[in-house]
Amino acid sequence: MDLTSLNTFLAIAESGSFSEAGERLHLTQPAVSKRIAALENQLGVRLFDRVGREVTLTESGRALLPRAYQILNVLDDTRRALTNLNGEVSGRLVLATSHHIGLHRLPPLLRAFTKAHPQVALDIQFCDSEVAYEEILHGRAELAVITLAPETAEPVRAVPVWDDPLDFVAAPEHPLAMQGTVFLADVARHPAVFPGGNTFTHHIVRRMFEAEGLTPNIGMSTNYMETIKMMVSIGLAWSVLPRTMLDETVVRLPLQDIQLSRQLGYILHTERTLSNAARAFMALLDAQAVKPMACLV
Repeated sequence: MDLTSLNTFLAIAESGSFSEAGERLHLTQPAVSKRIAALENQLGVRLFDRVGREVTLTESGRALLPRAYQILNVLDDTRRALTNLNGEVSGRLVLATSHHIGLHRLPPLLRAFTKAHPQVALDIQFCDSEVAYEEILHGRAELAVITLAPETAEPVRAVPVWDDPLDFVAAPEHPLAMQGTVFLADVARHPAVFPGGNTFTHHIVRRMFEAEGLTPNIGMSTNYMETIKMMVSIGLAWSVLPRTMLDETVVRLPLQDIQLSRQLGYILHTERTLSNAARAFMALLDAQAVKPMACLV
């Protein structure tokens, strides 16, 4: 079975488009179609249904998908195992991370890593933490530095690195900011801008309200913390932000008896061989690890 054809199959399955797969692989659409036709002829089955511009996996295609990932992951795993034998820290390290962590936590670590290991080619992929989890699960990234889920199941292992306190915030002129004592019920009555509903942070905050029998008044949502901060700073809504992002444009709301935190760290696939480069980067992350603070979620 031709590995380039398998890679082409996965690119189409992930993007849902022959043309987008071609852009990803730097191929023309006819070349993509030729590879898939050759793979279908070799296997004796049809892998995709093409109805207009819609491209969907057939039953045979759905059966091949996990096996294609497995074949390519085994090949990559073998390549890493053999490369590791010489002890060199080199090659390519695919690292997935969220925009927030990439901006606020990783720069000094990346600077130290590239200085210590100039032979490593870093491929940093910025995506939501939830997407990064899938990148690890399917073997498309070796490490991911993300907001950790409340629970992580095998074959993915999560390692906490930073405790990340979260604060309820508003613009200085917001009514909540000028209120002497603030309770969660007070906050729930005002419009909020929240992280997207698919994010780990959204679930952490929402669960706090539900524990008190409250429903936050979510008027807007976005996955970008910097956008949330901007919306809060101009007085459109209150929100929850990492304490590391607070400055004079937003103020912390003094909620009574509320402590909220999330864990930032890294995840890896336990069934794949890690490259020497990944192990070296993990060592830097482990050196940053701090004892998690108690959190109420």
